[in-house]
Amino acid sequence: MEINCVIVEDEPLAAEKLAGFIGEISFLKLLQSFDNGIDAMGFVKTNPVDLVFLDIQMYKFSGIQFLEALTERPQIIIVSAYDQYALKGYEFSVTDYLLKPYSFDRFVQAIDKAMDKHKLKAQPQSPSTLLQNDILFVKTEYRIEKINIDDILFIQGMKDYQMIVTRYEKIMTLQCFREIENVLPTPAFIRIHKSYIIALNKIDSIERNRIKIGNELLPISDTYKDDFYKTLRKIRNLI
Repeated sequence: MEINCVIVEDEPLAAEKLAGFIGEISFLKLLQSFDNGIDAMGFVKTNPVDLVFLDIQMYKFSGIQFLEALTERPQIIIVSAYDQYALKGYEFSVTDYLLKPYSFDRFVQAIDKAMDKHKLKAQPQSPSTLLQNDILFVKTEYRIEKINIDDILFIQGMKDYQMIVTRYEKIMTLQCFREIENVLPTPAFIRIHKSYIIALNKIDSIERNRIKIGNELLPISDTYKDDFYKTLRKIRNLI
């Protein structure tokens, strides 16, 4: 299984090091190397790129701007001499964060993560295997995670990832939003927005088309509003 990748790095020596490491991994195919984010963005939007090695601090167009500009992002491995962007990288669900200077062993660790995600994306699970009784099974990066249905507060779609928020933790999975929605019991769980599925019995309050669950305020979109309130009228007689 081959992974198509590109380098976005404005320091020639750093780009050369990356290209050399990539050349040592048989399943990595380096399509092109860019010294600026603008040219790289155009290439990524029009070519089958699976993985981007991305520097953050670049002239004129930063790595963060590159991430913000892409609506459909491939996997990203940030390669930076600065660790202060790690939290921002998490917001974009990057695969890994290589802090310069990094060793070949550390590079291989990042590639292992990328390959695991690549395989998972290529082999989606059948919906029938996701749910057993009151337990939901979802794939995370390294394992299959068991989640008690009653512990789920809501599920948020985040482009390539879905975040399942429970009363105890947040679990990231690559399994598609629609697939998870299809196996959750109804009407206990209902879609309120293109990016949100909620557990009805975890609602604390509803005001101005926003739902409060714990410390979170979640929007009810016009697309799902009628079905949501109709369900409330049926099962709770609230309105």
